[in-house]
Amino acid sequence: MIRATDNNEYYELTSPTSLPKASGFLWNEKMMIHMNCRGYAVAQFMQPEPAKYSYAPNLEAKTFMQPEQPYYAHHPGRFVYIKDEESGEIFSAPYEPVRKVADSYTFAVGKHDIRWTIESDDLSIEMSLRLPKADAMELWRMKVTNRSQKQRKISVYPYFTVGYMSWMNQSGAYVEDLQGIVCSAVTPYQKYQDYSKIKTYRDKTFLLADHKPAAWEVNHESFEGEGGLHSPTALQGETLSGGDARYETPVCALQYRLELEAGAEQDYRFIFGPAFDEAEIEQFRQHYFVKRNAAGQDGFTAAEQEYAAYVAEGQGNIQIQTPDAGLDNFVNHWLPRQMYYHGKTNRLTTDPQTRNYLQDNMGMSYIQPQIARDAFLTALSQQHASGAMPDGIILHPDAELKYINQVPHTDHCVWLPVCMSTYLDETNDYSILQEQVAFSDDSETASVMEHMNRAMKWLMHDRDERGLNYINQGDWCDPMNMVGYKGKGVSGWLTIATAYAFKVWADICEQGGHAAIAAEFRQAADTTNAVANEYLWDGDWYARGITDDNVVFGISEDLEGRIFINPQGWALMSGAADADKQERLIRSVQEQLETPYGVEKLAPSFTAMREDVGRVTQKHPGSAENGAVYNHAAAFYIYALYLVGEKENAYRLLRKMIPGPDSEDILRRGQLPVFIPNYYRGAYKQFPRTAGRSSHLFNTGTVPWVYRCLIDGLFGLQGHAQGLQVRPQLPADWNEASVTRLFRGAELQVNMKRDASVNGVEVYVNGGLIEGDIIKDVQAGVKYEVLVKLPQQP
Repeated sequence: MIRATDNNEYYELTSPTSLPKASGFLWNEKMMIHMNCRGYAVAQFMQPEPAKYSYAPNLEAKTFMQPEQPYYAHHPGRFVYIKDEESGEIFSAPYEPVRKVADSYTFAVGKHDIRWTIESDDLSIEMSLRLPKADAMELWRMKVTNRSQKQRKISVYPYFTVGYMSWMNQSGAYVEDLQGIVCSAVTPYQKYQDYSKIKTYRDKTFLLADHKPAAWEVNHESFEGEGGLHSPTALQGETLSGGDARYETPVCALQYRLELEAGAEQDYRFIFGPAFDEAEIEQFRQHYFVKRNAAGQDGFTAAEQEYAAYVAEGQGNIQIQTPDAGLDNFVNHWLPRQMYYHGKTNRLTTDPQTRNYLQDNMGMSYIQPQIARDAFLTALSQQHASGAMPDGIILHPDAELKYINQVPHTDHCVWLPVCMSTYLDETNDYSILQEQVAFSDDSETASVMEHMNRAMKWLMHDRDERGLNYINQGDWCDPMNMVGYKGKGVSGWLTIATAYAFKVWADICEQGGHAAIAAEFRQAADTTNAVANEYLWDGDWYARGITDDNVVFGISEDLEGRIFINPQGWALMSGAADADKQERLIRSVQEQLETPYGVEKLAPSFTAMREDVGRVTQKHPGSAENGAVYNHAAAFYIYALYLVGEKENAYRLLRKMIPGPDSEDILRRGQLPVFIPNYYRGAYKQFPRTAGRSSHLFNTGTVPWVYRCLIDGLFGLQGHAQGLQVRPQLPADWNEASVTRLFRGAELQVNMKRDASVNGVEVYVNGGLIEGDIIKDVQAGVKYEVLVKLPQQP
């Protein structure tokens, strides 16, 4: 039912009902589409803010992508109806809206395309979706094959949802010169000042076809009629009526009438997307269907190849072979793809949250370091002279801070050294510290070094009299918005994370030749850790914070929200937890937060509003930040476990992030192992029925941290100023593993094997034993053979 193809290029699902929300996603730098196995789609494009071209039945609020996306009969989708002209029977592909069980069904998610193959009534329907690299549009192929031994008379009806476009103005019609359907709207607005903006919007939705249809229907109500989508009235006639939509909900439905001989097939291609006007649509038609390049290809075929090459650019810098084939497949094919999407598109927003922007570009340090370098400079150019970082980074001249970025959070400075350390590990480019960058509110410029120092000192001073960091209306946890809105509440996690940031920055300063500054921040880290232990240690774990009313929360006395994962993991990172505290908090996490699907963010989940904590307590128990297996927080904890040498705990929890390897686990989560979602449902002890269910939301800061866990922790192939440090932490039951590591332009083939003859780790480079565990003087363009001998487990 669920399988990886032999070349691991696709994951396949052979039932549309066992994992009804199974999905894949494609993107370019102008759009994104999330496509599920049954044909439903969530798509948006940038102009410059996210916009729709395939709408819901009612006008939607324009907002960010939703977790656990609900699907319903009239949800936007891409379908094809097939009617036998002799019997009148119909079915649809890929499954909706008719829902007739096919004789065979395959949904295949690939890195640069999504495919279906459906066989029903001796007819085969093959569908595939790709995107171009540069344009906001969908490229569809459909093939119909007669698998029977007789001639078949059929009609094929491609059906693309347009939906309710606008209460101001919406319409649609078939345009013969374009050989397609064009639906038009005016984005609703009230203020005349908005007209200059909306008049430039791409408010048309079009469907172009490479074959002229026999008929069409553009009026959604006429197409559906009394039969409903599962049996549209329009399909009962010999041909579609050729209707239009005049201030009515439009649809893009075409009809092709075929007489297929036994074994014969017919191919179709379609382009679906937004446009400004019909002149632009004509340009698309010419480019993709008419004009040929030097190789004789039209733009459609060339775009498919160009897009595959674009996605291939995000390959990542490790290829692994381990005893865990499912891990290998995910790490080699899917994890870097998801990381590349985040870093390349900035999650398709013009004002990414500062913490997201920095962490996503931490991931780009492994793929395209120059993009990460530019991103750090962009972020710092929007820093205030005080050292404070904004809540979001503006990436477009017309953008403004929106949604959560209008709510003050206090954690953004923490991420600067944490994320930059990965960039420096990978590149050794300490020259970035000398780059001159302006401040957003001051005419002066300063070095990146000075910008970073000011950020750390801002954290040092934004504290109460005890030395605990203020939370204001949130830290990393956005909805923890009422802990400190009166100006007194503090964040236990942020205080501990600040100590870690000081340590990381001290390491960077020391490596950059600034010993005095390094010493200052090491002392600041020690002082901050001492404060955390004085006010936040609860006996077996660390508290999450202290409210405006001086109430400590996230402690053993709490009935709900007794323990939060973030303070525990970051206390391991910062060094706040000594050996005894490490043992106690790890045991507490295992007993209270660990589930079969990963480690929960908090437990027990809140079941009612707690007004001194905030709206996080109003989220449904076990969803999102209220006790889900929130993978971003789980990844922090796993990374911390590797830092303190807890390799068995670390790998066990790391593996739980990826659906599988057994089918039962995949079914429980409802997701193919082609991305890590932002969460799996938690509240495992409170609501076990829904625990483990995937959110299906692939926007998450988890992925660069997982990659970091693999490189710095599991395989221990972390960059160092002197070269590549080799400190593997393989699970006890792995006797060997191999990694192809791309590092600073070199390629290192690293084979790790347990060897009874060694008592410690030994590293051999090109046959020779090196001193210590750092492969020094790594040269770009050179290939290295590395053997790492590991002692047998006791």
